[in-house]
Amino acid sequence: MIVGAKFMLIFRWIMSQTVRDACAVRKHYRRMLAAHDDLLSTQARGAVLEAIGNLNAALTQGHQGSIRLRCEELQFAAEKWIPPYPNAAWRENVEVLLVALAVAMGIRTFFLQPFKIPTGSMQPTLFGITASPDYTPMWEALNNGEDDKARAQFGKASEVQEKMIIPEGWNRVAAWLKGISYIHFVAPVDGSIESVGPVQHFLIFNLWQNFVFAGQTHTLWFPPDYGETPQGINPLSYRAGLLKGRVFHKGEDVIKLQMGAGDHLFVDRLTYNFHAPRRGDIIVFETLGIPEEKREVYGIPDNEFYIKRLVGLPGEKVQIGDDRHLVINGVRLDKNTPHFENLYGFDPAQPPRDSQWSGHLNGAVAREYNIFSLLRGPGGLPYFPDGQTVVDVPDRDCMPMGDNTCNSLDSRFWGPIPEDAVIGKSFFVYWPLTGRFGLDNH
Repeated sequence: MIVGAKFMLIFRWIMSQTVRDACAVRKHYRRMLAAHDDLLSTQARGAVLEAIGNLNAALTQGHQGSIRLRCEELQFAAEKWIPPYPNAAWRENVEVLLVALAVAMGIRTFFLQPFKIPTGSMQPTLFGITASPDYTPMWEALNNGEDDKARAQFGKASEVQEKMIIPEGWNRVAAWLKGISYIHFVAPVDGSIESVGPVQHFLIFNLWQNFVFAGQTHTLWFPPDYGETPQGINPLSYRAGLLKGRVFHKGEDVIKLQMGAGDHLFVDRLTYNFHAPRRGDIIVFETLGIPEEKREVYGIPDNEFYIKRLVGLPGEKVQIGDDRHLVINGVRLDKNTPHFENLYGFDPAQPPRDSQWSGHLNGAVAREYNIFSLLRGPGGLPYFPDGQTVVDVPDRDCMPMGDNTCNSLDSRFWGPIPEDAVIGKSFFVYWPLTGRFGLDNH
């Protein structure tokens, strides 16, 4: 009988707006009664409970007129005996907001966490923030005191800048949907860049950035995210190649820059609660898990997250052969290994290239091809200096490496990390709207 009555009430709720309204009223005043329970007298509590009981009986009977009447009686009783909330509308809105925030934080903490890829260590599988022209080689040469090489690299970047065509109208919108934005400033008079201010932020948004040209202050509204840049160099100056003292003539491009947004994705934080990370997963881990002495050598902060592909599991022996293939416990990985199809699908007759799938490089191969980015710091690739070196991964540790192995700061530099540092794995790329959008970008 009880089951039948509940079924009939559910049926009436589906079919009748009156029943749905009555259920909402009953829920509202039940909540108010619970909130004020310790403040109400026995008489007040009894009066409201009696009105709720009468409404329950009317809902069971299903007579529309009786339901409306009992709803009015419940409202009258509640308004008479339950003191109203002060600023009820504000309280309701704040309550909804707090519940929404709690739900969002719960999802972020236990299920899906948004993550932005700042660097190119996983290209071309997943993209970090990119800039065109790329003045990075020029700054590296200047940092090493190689002035001639710096001038040559500046010339190459300038050629790219001259050929760049900035789209207009809907083409500009289409480019933005693909994560591409532009910064363009033409010299109004002869002069030079005198200073560049920091980007002004509000929460997660970039609002504006000022710079001074020929004594006049100019503003860039909503500047893009410039990604990671060396300390001591303003991000805009670094990305746009703004050298101190360079004089521009009226009508000349001072800044002409195309920025590509890094991939934004959701990190699955749930799966690894049920099974350990698996080889080939694209994992996200805390940099705090990198040994402290290695963080100091390579300038790695302890409060960030890195994204790499998991290649070495606990207790395994890892090598990087001179053929650019990983060898795990004596077994060579190749393009038939799950999740390594693209990484090992390269042409062995072609040299390794930045932001291209080129396999994994050890120190000997990096020196052979003069891959500058892999020869940085003391000893180049200290954990894999050649094809014969074998690295033991301790129990409860793992070894991640970037897919862009010509330009990735990873376990080849700082060795294994604790499995506990892994927070989750790549799940869904939600921005920008490129071919990488969606699930399973492995």
